[in-house]
Amino acid sequence: MTVVLDGGPLALDDVAAVARRGAPVSVGPNAARRVAEGRRFVDELADAATPVYGITTGVGKLKDVVIPAGHRDDLQRNLVLSHAAGVGAPLSEPDTRAVMLLLAASLARGASGVRGELVDLVVACLNARVHPVIPEQGSVGSSGDLVPLAHVAACLIGEGDVWRDGEPRAAGEALARAGLAPVRLQAKEGLALLNGTHFMTALGTLAVIDATTLVRLADVTGAMSLEALMGTNAAFDARIHALRPHAGQQASAANLRALTAESAIIASHHDCTRVQDAYSLRCMPQVHGSAREALAFARGMLERELASVTDNPLVFAADRTVLSGGNFHGEPLGLALDTLAIGLAQLGGIAERRIDRLVNPLVSEGLPPFLTPAGGLNSGYMIAQYVAAALASELKTLAHPASVDSIPTSALQEDYNAMGAGAALKLRRALANVRQILAIELLLAAQALDFRLPLAPGRGSDAARAALRARVRPLAGDRYLKADLDATLAACVDGSVLAAVESAVGALA
Repeated sequence: MTVVLDGGPLALDDVAAVARRGAPVSVGPNAARRVAEGRRFVDELADAATPVYGITTGVGKLKDVVIPAGHRDDLQRNLVLSHAAGVGAPLSEPDTRAVMLLLAASLARGASGVRGELVDLVVACLNARVHPVIPEQGSVGSSGDLVPLAHVAACLIGEGDVWRDGEPRAAGEALARAGLAPVRLQAKEGLALLNGTHFMTALGTLAVIDATTLVRLADVTGAMSLEALMGTNAAFDARIHALRPHAGQQASAANLRALTAESAIIASHHDCTRVQDAYSLRCMPQVHGSAREALAFARGMLERELASVTDNPLVFAADRTVLSGGNFHGEPLGLALDTLAIGLAQLGGIAERRIDRLVNPLVSEGLPPFLTPAGGLNSGYMIAQYVAAALASELKTLAHPASVDSIPTSALQEDYNAMGAGAALKLRRALANVRQILAIELLLAAQALDFRLPLAPGRGSDAARAALRARVRPLAGDRYLKADLDATLAACVDGSVLAAVESAVGALA
C-alpha cells in the first residue's frame, strides 16, 4: 500500500503502515498544486522589503531583526544548524519514520510555503530508508518540536547523521548512496521544517495504536485471572452496564462476557455462598473502561492533529496573507498523552492486584502458594509478582503529567511552553510497563488455569491459555524465569494471543 499525501488528513493506520511496515509514500497532484501556489506567494514576500517573521526577519526574540536580502537563505540554514542540539538516546527507526511522514504531510498541505522539491526530498528519504538520527530530548513542545525536527532538517541539507545498516553514518554520504542530493534551503524553508508538533504527534500516534491492543489484552488476561480465582461473571451482566452508559465500560463488560462464555469453572461454583468478588475482578469493566475512555480522548486529539498544519507563520496564498499564530503549541497533545498515561496506569495497577491474588495463598481460592506444586523447595512465581509491583509503582510516577509544567525560553518571548514531547516520551515507557505487566498476568493466569483442570475456562480464556502453552510449558519446578517472561511478552507483542482469542470468540471491542 502506498500512502499518498494529497493535502488531506492522515489516518492512524497510514502512520503505522509507513513507520512499522515500510509502506512507500508519494505526493498527490492536489498537494503538489497547493504547495506550488504557497511557494509562489512566499517568493514574492521574500523579495519585498516588508518585514515578515521568519522570511525577512530573525526568529524568537530576534523577530525584530530584519535580515538583508542577500542573507535570507543563510538564515534558513543557520536556523537548522543552531537548533540541531538534541541530546539523549536516538529514536528508533520506526519512530523516526513516523516523524518524517508527519512532517511531509503537513508541508504537503500547502500552508507552509516551501518548494515542492523539499517535500519530495523528505518523501524520497522515507522511501530510500535514509533515516536521520534524532535524539529524544530537547523539545519543550512549543514553537513545535524545534530540536528533534532540526535533526530531520539537518539530514536534508547533508548535515548530521543518519542510520545505515544499524549504524550512524554521515548524512551527506547516505544521501549520495541513495542517489539523492542535499537541498539548499530558501526563504522560510528552514523555519517550516523546524516548526510543528510532528515529534510528539508521531510518538503519540504509535502509542495510541499500541494502547488499542493493550486494552483488549487486559480484558483477556483479566478474564483468565477471574476464572482461575473462581470468580463470577455476573458483574458483567449487560443490564448493570446499561445503567451507567460509559462506552469504555460497556465495551469491556461485553468482552468479559464473551471471554468467559461457556466456562465450566464458573458453572462449577454457581451456587456458592460468596456474594461478591474483589474489586480487581468485579470492577474490571469500570477500571478497564476508564482506560478506554482516556484512549478515546487521546485518539480523537491525534486524529485531528494528523489533519493539521502546525507551522508558523502560515501562508494563505489565495488571500495573499501570511499570519503568525501558535498552531505549533503542543498543549492539546500534552494533555491528551498525559491523560492516556493516567489511564494506562490504572490498567497496569489493577492487573498487578490480580497477579498478587493469583500467587497469594490468603486469597487465591485453593491454588498452591506462588503457583508451584512444590513450594518451599521451589519459589514458583513469587518474584514475578515483585516485578509486576515494581512496574506498577513506576507507572504511578509516569502518570504525573508533564503538560502542567512550563519553563520559559527565548528570553521570555516563548514564556509558556507545553512539554508535550515529555508527555510522549513518558507515555511510551508507560506502555512498555503495562505490556509487561499484562504478559506476567497472562503467564500466571495460564498456570493457575492449569491447576483447575479438568474444569475448562470460558472459550476466550481457554484460547489464550492454549496460545501461550504453544510457547511456554507449565512450571513444574523452578527454572530460568526470564526466558518464560520473554516468550510470554513476545506472544503479546506479535499478537498471537489476541488472534487466537478472537478466532475463538469473535472480534473484541
